[in-house]
Amino acid sequence: MTSRLDNAAMTVFDEEHSLLIDHRKKELQLKKSSYQWEITDEKLPHSTHFKDISELPAEIRYSLSKSDQVQYTKRMIGSELKFKGLAGSRKKWKDIDDMKKIFWSKKTTLSEYVSEHWKEDDFFGFQFLNGTSPNVIKRCSKLPLNFPVTDEMVKPFLETGTTLKTEMEKGNIFLCDQKIMDGIPARMKDGNSLYATAGLCLFYMNPERKLIPIAIQLHQQPSEQNPIFLPSDLETDWLLAKLFFRSSDQIEYQAVHHLMNTHYLAEVFAVATLRCFPTIHPLYKLLIPHFRYTLHINIVGRKTLLGPGGALSESSLGVEGLTELMRRALSQMTYTSLCLPENIAARGLRSIPNFYYRDDALKLWNHISSFVRSVVEHYYPSDSNVCKDTELQEWINEIFTHGFLKNKQSGFPSCFNAVDEVVKFITMVIFRVSVQHASVNDGQFDYNSWMPNGSLLLCKPPPTTKGQSSMQTVLEVLPNVGDTVKLVSTVWILSDKYTDVVPLGTYPEEHFDEPALKQMIKEFQAELSYLSEEITVRNSQLKVPYPYLNPAVIENSVTI
Repeated sequence: MTSRLDNAAMTVFDEEHSLLIDHRKKELQLKKSSYQWEITDEKLPHSTHFKDISELPAEIRYSLSKSDQVQYTKRMIGSELKFKGLAGSRKKWKDIDDMKKIFWSKKTTLSEYVSEHWKEDDFFGFQFLNGTSPNVIKRCSKLPLNFPVTDEMVKPFLETGTTLKTEMEKGNIFLCDQKIMDGIPARMKDGNSLYATAGLCLFYMNPERKLIPIAIQLHQQPSEQNPIFLPSDLETDWLLAKLFFRSSDQIEYQAVHHLMNTHYLAEVFAVATLRCFPTIHPLYKLLIPHFRYTLHINIVGRKTLLGPGGALSESSLGVEGLTELMRRALSQMTYTSLCLPENIAARGLRSIPNFYYRDDALKLWNHISSFVRSVVEHYYPSDSNVCKDTELQEWINEIFTHGFLKNKQSGFPSCFNAVDEVVKFITMVIFRVSVQHASVNDGQFDYNSWMPNGSLLLCKPPPTTKGQSSMQTVLEVLPNVGDTVKLVSTVWILSDKYTDVVPLGTYPEEHFDEPALKQMIKEFQAELSYLSEEITVRNSQLKVPYPYLNPAVIENSVTI
């Protein structure tokens, strides 16, 4: 009995006392009645049954300091915009540069850089690797049939004497295809239609090691009214093509890669953990710090982002369109796409240069994996232990059922048969709620506060012919003053830094008492500390640094 006095972790198959086995069962019954699943949409991940933060148990609610800071930020933004008469204004922007005056008190070096360089092709390409959406581009070895780009079209942008086919064979051509958005209707606003396209963009990694766009088609089916735009077209035509493409990328990124693939999945992992593991379980102790504040922020987020007047509700697709987009994404989601090494390999991005997201994220994946392996192997010396842990089996089955909707084609496990399978899955979970969330969340103000660089709503249709546009067309396409400031305020709140932060790999609540476990945590922290120094040195040498995956600034969980 001595081991229980020091709060040592215990799996169900190691439990020998019938009284304690009974205690475990009663605790789980209570947890299952406290944390229940809610199905709001048959084709989306299921969520917590709590509707309001006031219903949440105190231990998983925001601390007072965090709530106060978020409220303070909202008030500060509100007063600044009202002071300038911008909030709610229906006026159109008269000059692009007027947008620089939205916030006096909030500027970052990078947001300033974006407002100066957003028109440049190499910066457009750079953002598909190191902006907020590094999840969509892939190597292209064969053009899709519905994207009839010819050698003649792109010859001027390739190295002298080469061809598109040659460059594809060399691995220098990349593609971003927005077909997942095809056919989703845009919403109406004030009696007028908004616009979103489902385009294709071809990129070339040039001899200067810069990724540049060389062709953009804004709809899936080629036709005379759907021309392929080129960098040699009229400057504002090419700018509009990039603007529409980036807008759709923003919508897909926010709905799929940010909201669903980090927030909603984190909630599934959190609810399953709260329901299926007693607090004495080693995997409860390992996982629970990575779900801090997650249910709280998701309950708030559903109301503020997707409720009436929310930033995502206001997007070109609106709530209905975004919901359809997320349904499609979940039905196509695979286990390998959430496991970073396999994701990078499948997209053919192992060797593309200047891809700092990949460089940092792969190192973090490996450090998390080593740490998880040491913890899991400590409690599960053999595969048979894994098979015997009924609580663990129930946990993975709940995630398979409520997160991935029992989709066998997805490759997600519904049970575990081996230690390696547990290590991989828990690595994916911790990576997703910490590293992956930081990569899609923390750069939002830097990259997305300058509205021409990627607006969630566009007000005029995309060009169907070439040579008719001007800078005035660009201003008419962009949202009005009031809508612009609402979207910018949201990215400020979402990427602001708050003081109540627990960085990756720090466990202030010390769930583990065992010296061996404390040593494992120490080693994990040391690895993260070395990586932090390495990233700081690299960033000091870059014109556009990539700071979002420095372990010192990654949070342990989805909290904002």
